[in-house]
Amino acid sequence: MNTKEQIIEVLSLKPHPEGGYFKETYRSSGKIKTDSLHPSYSSDRNYSTCIYFLLTSENFSAFHKIKQDEIWHFYYGAPIRLHMISPEGDLTTHSIGTDFSNNETPQLIVPGGYWFAAEVIKTNAFALVGCTVAPGFSFEDFELISEKELSTLFPEHNTVISKFTNH
Repeated sequence: MNTKEQIIEVLSLKPHPEGGYFKETYRSSGKIKTDSLHPSYSSDRNYSTCIYFLLTSENFSAFHKIKQDEIWHFYYGAPIRLHMISPEGDLTTHSIGTDFSNNETPQLIVPGGYWFAAEVIKTNAFALVGCTVAPGFSFEDFELISEKELSTLFPEHNTVISKFTNH
């Protein structure tokens, strides 16, 4: 059985600003020129990027958003619960894993512009996933938000917001 420490070491994962551990595994050589992207992009983007991402039950992924769609792929470990808030304020919760009889799915798409956070469902556990982003990820497109700011935008979701923001 693999431990989270072994996976972090073998895959050379590093701490991620939103929580968890990651390593970029793919960045396409081709790029999309800025003038072909939505005006909110300030520079060229690779066609696509992909990372390994490991979360633990002690270390959630805090609410954040990016401009691009992000596809989560489940690889190993305990299932993940992912919370999304749409730009209109609709809150949805999804389970990512392989227990299909328990409504888990091995892939989930987070639409660009949605606020989202994730947690490992089981205690004393971890999950290894992959995240694919297109157009490719850039930290220019990453926005981490405080509890106060997100609660001001969506006060009806304060319970989940307070649980998954870094205060």
